Amino acid sequence: MDNEKLCSRRQALGSIGAGLAALAVTQAFAAPETGKETFVSAGLEDPRNKYPKPPFKEQLQPWPGLAGKMDPVPDHGEKSYKGSGRLAGRKALITGGDSGMGRAAAIAYAREGADVAINYLPAEEPDAQEVVALIKAAGRKAVAIPGDLREEAFCKKLVEEAVRQLGGLDILVNNAARQQTKASIMDISSEEFDATMKTNIYAPFWTIKAALPHLKPGSSIIATSSVQAYAPSGELYDYAQTKAATTNYVKSLAEQLAPKGIRVNGVAPGPIWTPLQVSGGATMEKLKKFGGDTPLERPGQPAELAGIYVQLAANDGSYATGQIYGASGGHGQP
Repeated sequence: MDNEKLCSRRQALGSIGAGLAALAVTQAFAAPETGKETFVSAGLEDPRNKYPKPPFKEQLQPWPGLAGKMDPVPDHGEKSYKGSGRLAGRKALITGGDSGMGRAAAIAYAREGADVAINYLPAEEPDAQEVVALIKAAGRKAVAIPGDLREEAFCKKLVEEAVRQLGGLDILVNNAARQQTKASIMDISSEEFDATMKTNIYAPFWTIKAALPHLKPGSSIIATSSVQAYAPSGELYDYAQTKAATTNYVKSLAEQLAPKGIRVNGVAPGPIWTPLQVSGGATMEKLKKFGGDTPLERPGQPAELAGIYVQLAANDGSYATGQIYGASGGHGQP
């Protein structure tokens, strides 16, 4: 090809590129009736009206509750979350993976290419089986491991089983939690206090210790904290202090494990519509108005936090460790 033909070809390609760019700009900026340029963005959603607002109907389930029996049923991203391969080949263990943020993370992880093991209580089997089906539908391996995290022996067995069935482990999400509302400290028995401490503090301690020998550089540990860690409610005396402890163990462990190339971060949700609320985590009066006092005037849905759990596990989030990511509808500090 001689220089004259080469120049002609470049000019033609340049003209085509300029034409396409002009067309794109014309489509994106237009307001002929006013003569002003306005950016037109497709797919915007008003966060105030995206999901149900209070008042909610009174509803009570025995602990630990089922998402499938809630009204309205929470959105965990079953229909909305679209993956893009950000966690391809990864292997994740999620406690409390049957509902709430754990379920949202499990769905998102699978659609991002990870194999996922979930833990849950035997009473939560109906919810758990839905999650297993969703993971498999994404073409990934699903491992269901029911059991009580308040037992140290089970926590060790849980990690061993997850590693065996997944063929390794590089993401650990400590999400399971116990929350029971009590108007007074005098109403909390030692047995109830112990159950909350073991579920929310002891279990992550046991699972992390069991998982660490399997975690290689690039692995992630993610904890579910809460807005209760820094803005505690009077009726959640025991639960709130466990979430303050969770926030602190994230920061402490991040310092400890950074030299090993293992990142540790946390997510601090505000009022999120999960079975915690309808199985003793909130009074009926608070449940009816749940989330209404936030600037967005509604509770969040687990699906709205799924992307945070993905980001904290993905390779492109590699500089984040010791961080707490908040999602509380306009309230909160992280």
